[in-house]
Amino acid sequence: MASGGPTPKGVALVGLVTVIVLATTGVWNPWPRVWSWITRSDPIAEGAAAWQTAIGGSPHSVTVTGGAVVVEYRTSIEAYGLTAGVRLWKSDADWAAVAGGESDAVVVVGRLLTKGYEVLDPATGAVRRKDSAATAVWTYADAILDLRCPEADECELSAWEPRGSKPMWTVPTPGIGFVLNASNPDLPDTQPIGAERVDAHVAGPQPLPALLGLPGDGKVQIIDTAQGRVVQTRTPGRHQRVAVAGGRVLTVTGEARDGTCYYDVVAHDPPSGRAVWQRDGLNLRTADNGSDCKQERDPAGGSDVVLGVDPVGRQELIAAHDGRDLWHGRDGQSVLAVDNSYALIRSADKTTVSARSFSRGAVVWRRTVGSGASAALTPYAAIIAEAKPSKIVALSPRTGGVLTEARTAAKVFAAGPGGLILVSGRDMAYLPYGSSPAR
Repeated sequence: MASGGPTPKGVALVGLVTVIVLATTGVWNPWPRVWSWITRSDPIAEGAAAWQTAIGGSPHSVTVTGGAVVVEYRTSIEAYGLTAGVRLWKSDADWAAVAGGESDAVVVVGRLLTKGYEVLDPATGAVRRKDSAATAVWTYADAILDLRCPEADECELSAWEPRGSKPMWTVPTPGIGFVLNASNPDLPDTQPIGAERVDAHVAGPQPLPALLGLPGDGKVQIIDTAQGRVVQTRTPGRHQRVAVAGGRVLTVTGEARDGTCYYDVVAHDPPSGRAVWQRDGLNLRTADNGSDCKQERDPAGGSDVVLGVDPVGRQELIAAHDGRDLWHGRDGQSVLAVDNSYALIRSADKTTVSARSFSRGAVVWRRTVGSGASAALTPYAAIIAEAKPSKIVALSPRTGGVLTEARTAAKVFAAGPGGLILVSGRDMAYLPYGSSPAR
């Protein structure tokens, strides 16, 4: 005999059909809210973040500049407002880089395997300038450099103010031999020390150095960026590597003897080519440990400071300009981060980080840390990433005072004058200085 009332499955089916009809006719659509609830992310820095927002994917780079947060993905660029994390604009581009400072910031974008680039306003995405010939671009806090090569062995390098419409100078650079591509291709200079959970370019664009090395065809053209001229051409030997730092050209020679590598470093002053200083036995860690001593890395350090290791394995920091010892470590001490003003040094027992000021020649603050802590330095904050428990702390580089801290496993992608940008998965959060510390 047939049942006298509707079954629960029947009621559910009728309800589902009704919702679908209402959604497809535009009367009422609950699905966006339902999906938002299902995919709602956990807070990145609960109690400390000013805002958190979902972003378009895993970022390649993030930069805070001109009141905006510029996020570079593999095939697109987005900008978010720093005040509330609202997306301001999006551009389909394969690469992006930020130039300028807070008052004259711009975003340079382009496509792979395509000549030219565009200079955009970070707040609106409006095009300020277009170029159709450059193959490579370098961005700095006070300049944009671009390289164009009409022929394989005929190139020219131009320097622009970030928002300028005419180049400040253009210099021919014959003998490049191949084309450098996209944004900020590697130059023979110094590199930041890596840190867990802190992006290598967290500090943003750096000032244009006085000397620049442009590699190609087995040579390095040394460019005086103040006058816009080639002042020297260096041709490294088979066992040598050239790096430009502190207004000097450093030539590192590594030779394999007796089953180990022997190094020496000579710093020259272009254009005279005069040797300013020389250090035998100084290892700038340009090669992996091995019998061939093949040098494949640039030295670590700031633009005026290089990190080395002495013949007995102790780390030291050297002023690239004149070869002075800025710090010589004891057994077990290690440099976690360094720029031109400070170094963050971990004690041999790995329980303390001390900040050494180069201008004062002394330790200016200390902080107790866990054994797995890493660190980075920016003009605005010294950043310490703790492992157990996972925590990010931003400190004043000058005093060591806490600017902000948060219990979080997120990665710090950018540091600006007012706070940090953290990313976890496809979520981004802004951690302003002075926010409530985590306990």
